[in-house]
Amino acid sequence: MPADFNGTWEMVSNDNFEDVMKALDIDFATRKIAAHLKQTKVIVQNGDKFETKTLSTFRNYETLVVWEGDKLVCVQKGEKENRGWRQWIEGDLLYLEIHCQDKLCRQSFKKKN
Repeated sequence: MPADFNGTWEMVSNDNFEDVMKALDIDFATRKIAAHLKQTKVIVQNGDKFETKTLSTFRNYETLVVWEGDKLVCVQKGEKENRGWRQWIEGDLLYLEIHCQDKLCRQSFKKKN
């Protein structure tokens, strides 16, 4: 049985996000704005199917993902190599790793009560 990802998760850490944004060719001004945003993740889980929304005051994303062991994985195909993310739960935190080319960002979220 997969872990219970359901709920609203608020960001508590965000390490190396700017390097990943640079690898994605995001412009300087947008990187500066995005680096200061506190993201919220809303995850709706129905068995092993997930809908993930990443919300901020700047931009919102919706993504469908697949299981890879006990981690949710998204591989994004397009103009950049090795682009995607994986997320999992350990204890009371949701962890997210975002990668693009050789850059890696690590974020963590705590479930909102």
